[in-house]
Amino acid sequence: MDTKKQSKVRIRPAVAELQHAYDTGNKKPLEDLMRAWKGIKELPPEDPNSFFKLGGFHGEPFVGAGWGNSAYWGGWCNHGNVLFPTWHRVYLIKVEEALQSIPGCEDVMLPYWDESSEDSIKNGIPKALTDETFTLDGKDIPNPLRSFVFPINIHDNIQSDNNQYTKPKGYETVRYPLSGLVGTDSDRAATKKHNAQFTDYTKNVALLNDNVKGWLNSHVVVNGKVIQTNVVQKFKDCLKAPNFTVFSNTTSAQEWNFYVEDGSKPVVPLESPHNSIHLSVGGFDVPTQGNYSPIPGANGDMGENNTAGLDPIFFFHHCNVDRVFWLWQKQHGSTDTLEIISEYPGTNSVDSQGPTPGMTPNAWLTLETPLAPFKKKDGQDYTSLDCINIETQLGLTYSRGSLDNNGLLLKEEALRPSKMLRVSGVNKAPIRGSFLISAFATINGEKHHIGTEAVLSRWNSTSCANCQTHLEVKAHFPLHDLAENTADKAAYEVVIIGRDGNLNEQNQLKASKAAEPKKLFHMEVR
Repeated sequence: MDTKKQSKVRIRPAVAELQHAYDTGNKKPLEDLMRAWKGIKELPPEDPNSFFKLGGFHGEPFVGAGWGNSAYWGGWCNHGNVLFPTWHRVYLIKVEEALQSIPGCEDVMLPYWDESSEDSIKNGIPKALTDETFTLDGKDIPNPLRSFVFPINIHDNIQSDNNQYTKPKGYETVRYPLSGLVGTDSDRAATKKHNAQFTDYTKNVALLNDNVKGWLNSHVVVNGKVIQTNVVQKFKDCLKAPNFTVFSNTTSAQEWNFYVEDGSKPVVPLESPHNSIHLSVGGFDVPTQGNYSPIPGANGDMGENNTAGLDPIFFFHHCNVDRVFWLWQKQHGSTDTLEIISEYPGTNSVDSQGPTPGMTPNAWLTLETPLAPFKKKDGQDYTSLDCINIETQLGLTYSRGSLDNNGLLLKEEALRPSKMLRVSGVNKAPIRGSFLISAFATINGEKHHIGTEAVLSRWNSTSCANCQTHLEVKAHFPLHDLAENTADKAAYEVVIIGRDGNLNEQNQLKASKAAEPKKLFHMEVR
């Protein structure tokens, strides 16, 4: 591990900071960012600094040992395990280095979308990430940050996916409320029909922002008391996770919460609000009292691991996720060391997602596990040990944004012991693509949405041998003061919402034709 202190610590700003500077006359920082992104997107696809090459490391086009091999999930990214924060940290470094390789952009830093800021809560996504055009060097150009046009074909090599995520040369990534499924004749026909309803780009951005704001602002009001159920609260709660293992990923946190003492508040891992933002941009409405389903047919690229890394917004989102990771480190005295609970769920290469190409199946993950495919300048593999302290090891830090308490641990709200709604036994095998586990409570005759766990999944879990041995998904919803008003278990409802709509209703329809209905999940309140 290189512990030599960097001579200069560079600062990653918020996107909103660059926009404010631009609007008040200092145009160069945002122009240089646009120039850098335009540059890496125009590089030949085989160039190691091209956006196509870098974006493809996350999921498709599935290269290396994972290509067409069901023992691996396919892409290089780590989800559902303890390498989630550090793998993505190094990923950002590689993209940032590519941006700095463009002539004149040597000082460009990758900004973060401050998703829990007042500006995001009020307005949604920063306009620099959604504006249709940008003026660069006196010319109006397509905004390099709003989408990506594929320079070559991407073929979905997983046979059981039915070519669901095959994309042709010239395909342009899309976000909510549009669909990007174009892999089969039926997909193309359905997508063409769906997207014909949304031809006004300005209105589409408004719909996207309204949806993101819904995820960032959701709450329940019961007997005059406001209870936050939103993504902003999840970001705040994840900072209170007691150790790196359960902070880092959903698999470890689900295990922790399953055995937590009654009356305790569940742990929220960093990966949970991360998933929610993916799905808010990638095609899912935040559930409300009377609306369980997303816009039928909305399938944005950010909503699936297969293609998320090929939408530029992915990296501004993950830059914020990494910033929250650094805030957790500062607040828990973990800026120089991280500890992994030995042999805990979420610490093995077959947990949740499955090993990445080049990683041995059923291997225990440590801070020395290679973060493939990323190499240091000396040709050696990056490991988590190389990127624990972003200031002394990587020479960078973040500007002060939301949630930043100068390293002080966020104070726990004065909450009385609360019951918890525990959901287990959710089988992701038959669920096509990403999905939501949403909980509702009927209080004083009115139904309230009390929380949603977003599950960032692959289109077809049956194509992954590892996925078939790790199919169960769990979710835990604190009830706070709701429990005082809902003594009866029947007052609670859990709904699974997938790309195909309300799966509860579909299951009931199937059950009506069968002798014994099949349970989608198990639910208990305690």
